Amino acid sequence: MLALHFITHLLFILALGYYLMTNMQWYSYKIERVMFHHTKVWWHFAYFLVPYSLYLLTGAYGFVVVLGYGVLLYDWYRRLDKPLVFTGRVKRFFVALLFFGFFEDVMCVVLGSCANFATMIPLFLAFIVSGALEAILFSGFKNQAKKKLQTHTTMIVVGITASYGKTSIKNFLAHILKARYKTYATPRSVNTLGGVLKDINDDLPSDTEIYIVEMGARGEGDIWEITEFVEPHYAIVGKIGPAHIEYFGSLEKIRNTKMELTKSPRLKEAWVDSSASINPSDTIHLFNAPLDVKATLEGIDFTLDDTLYHANILGGFNAHNIALAIEVAKALGLSHKEIHAQVVTIKPVQNRLQRIDAGGKIILDDSFNGNIDGMLASFELAATHKGRKVLITPGLVEVDKHFNETVAQKANAIFDLIVVTSDLNYPIFKDFIDSHKLLKLSSKEKMQEMLIEQTRAGDLILFANDAPSFI
Repeated sequence: MLALHFITHLLFILALGYYLMTNMQWYSYKIERVMFHHTKVWWHFAYFLVPYSLYLLTGAYGFVVVLGYGVLLYDWYRRLDKPLVFTGRVKRFFVALLFFGFFEDVMCVVLGSCANFATMIPLFLAFIVSGALEAILFSGFKNQAKKKLQTHTTMIVVGITASYGKTSIKNFLAHILKARYKTYATPRSVNTLGGVLKDINDDLPSDTEIYIVEMGARGEGDIWEITEFVEPHYAIVGKIGPAHIEYFGSLEKIRNTKMELTKSPRLKEAWVDSSASINPSDTIHLFNAPLDVKATLEGIDFTLDDTLYHANILGGFNAHNIALAIEVAKALGLSHKEIHAQVVTIKPVQNRLQRIDAGGKIILDDSFNGNIDGMLASFELAATHKGRKVLITPGLVEVDKHFNETVAQKANAIFDLIVVTSDLNYPIFKDFIDSHKLLKLSSKEKMQEMLIEQTRAGDLILFANDAPSFI
């Protein structure tokens, strides 16, 4: 009987550990975010607390609970679109968990009795030990990156932050600056200190002349810790809005956090969006938005400093993002001719209002754009289409309820079919959208089937934002 307990106990704590680390990875390994900011809190009951309680109550018959939990957890896992990635950090956690679980079981055999309530002890110890080990490794990793940065004695660093649009600004600026400089930018949406350190250690080329660093935040001090490390010479603080407001608590705290970028000890110039409400200085400039912005399904046109620009990308808001990039390019000495030529050849940022023509349908992929300004701008762009219009969206996440009410009302006025892909905002959409237009997608696995059944040639299909299954 002890042998059976030995095996089922190890399997059970591994299963609980898998659930725990999957959630930790989703929420940047912050336990307080998993506990207090999870959008599906009922998962914690269904996949952790209830199975654990049943395991305690069943005593010697705990193996029955373990078998049932294994089936339940597998069903949960197969429906995830972001399953656990076995990084070094995750592997170290499971090694520690196995060690403490095995040790506890050996003691159970030695003592001749086992207590199911002790199941939580290996999880707790593995979490503490792996966290401490991670802190030690992170410190070494940080020192390694600092030494590498110190070898780039002439490299210029540009820091970029915003509530939304920072990845697009980064990509636009990198494209423009490549006309003259060997430019390297943090890849994809890498914008945390850990991500920046890994990028420096693994991928920053030795001949880089300009390094563009994207900076994101979900709490006060997040921007400063990156700023303090890379010490940007130039900075862009883009549009400030309510993204992640549930973590910050107020728009003022978001603004103050973004402005941490302007405290770089090497700062020469910074351009700050008017939404930050700052008093400009010789170093920190209040950014003037571009004029005469015209956005169509063929591209955007705008005027900046009496110069007309055209870019083959979609969304009027991108005129603002490109204009910010132009300001930095001018400060770094690029000529009007160089800048103009580069703007014309800017390519769409993948999954950010990217146009795809397929099967007689126009698909606008804006799945990485999760802010209200960008979403409403994409709605306006879709409204210019003469044919049938279809919206596929989970709505906005990590914002106040009234923002999704605005989105739902606007969507109802423009689109012929609105497909909601998440439980999170469906009740709001149901209140503000005509019932004959509204469709709830029960699972993303049925997306292709739904598109075949519900759309046809001549349609415009807008994918506005995307939310992983845990949202």
